[in-house]
Amino acid sequence: MFLDKINDGFWACKHTWSKSANNTKWCLIGCATGEFATLAYFSYSGITSDLVLYSTVWYLFAALPLINGLITSVILETIILIRSNFDFANALKTALGMSFISMLMMEVAMMFTDLVFTGGVLGLNYFAIPLMLLVGFLAPWPYNYWRLKKFNKACH
Repeated sequence: MFLDKINDGFWACKHTWSKSANNTKWCLIGCATGEFATLAYFSYSGITSDLVLYSTVWYLFAALPLINGLITSVILETIILIRSNFDFANALKTALGMSFISMLMMEVAMMFTDLVFTGGVLGLNYFAIPLMLLVGFLAPWPYNYWRLKKFNKACH
């Protein structure tokens, strides 16, 4: 089935790759805002510096950047949709429904990349930021392309 999609040109549409890249970019901006701000706070405040790696409390703190990234991404997507003449309720519903899987994939990929750079310490490694952004963009991009191409659905 997958090879049939390759052979019939499903994955070869430059227009769809371009549109899905733009959608992924906006999602990345939203996700990175919340995640980076939370990780930077962890680094600046030292609140997570004494946590035992992979303890229950560590996992609770590790979830915060993901949650904050999802929240800021939904907020940004909702604002973009409202500016595209959606009413608030439909904009929020669309932001939560259409792009949530993409946001989640992006957040997990970015967080994992940061944890590799920090050795599991919850904080922001500034050298990791470019790679976090790259990985965060690339992880959901094929899914966004597929969703746009197959269902003609995008978050904006």
